[in-house]
Amino acid sequence: MQGKTYDLAEFTGRRLWEMVQDRLARTAAREPRRVEGPMFGDPALARRRLGQGAFMMLVHDAYQRQCAVTGERALPVLQASRIRPVTEGGEHRIDNGVLLRSDVHTLFDRGYVTITPDERFRVSRRLHDEFDNGEAYYALEDRDLWLPPEATDRPSRDFLEWHNDEVFLP
Repeated sequence: MQGKTYDLAEFTGRRLWEMVQDRLARTAAREPRRVEGPMFGDPALARRRLGQGAFMMLVHDAYQRQCAVTGERALPVLQASRIRPVTEGGEHRIDNGVLLRSDVHTLFDRGYVTITPDERFRVSRRLHDEFDNGEAYYALEDRDLWLPPEATDRPSRDFLEWHNDEVFLP
């Protein structure tokens, strides 16, 4: 109740104060929660994707180190994203790549955002429906993208259509 006060000289006020003090004491004495168990599993071999580094450098250069959607230039958060992943038949081609800020890249890979074949940024309504959030991304909806100056470096319409049909969550 807003504005409600309690007199510590009365039973209710004194009891509430004692409860607050007790909870504070227990919280201060408690150690941080942790997950028990081993930190590492057994070593495992993994197949390395050859050409990944070269693809990343080509995309960064083509986009002049700037996120296509947000315009962000902080290099540590910029990632070369494949429109059609290697696991789905994608190739190490600049026109199969787009430079995205890491959060936009994650949403792109999971289908919550896409780039339409006419090169517009689109956000799925499912981002809001499933997470009750996403206002920052909806503000970018239908925005002009920053694309490479060279037409041959821009996203292929075929790859964008594939992403819209196969990955994007309408």
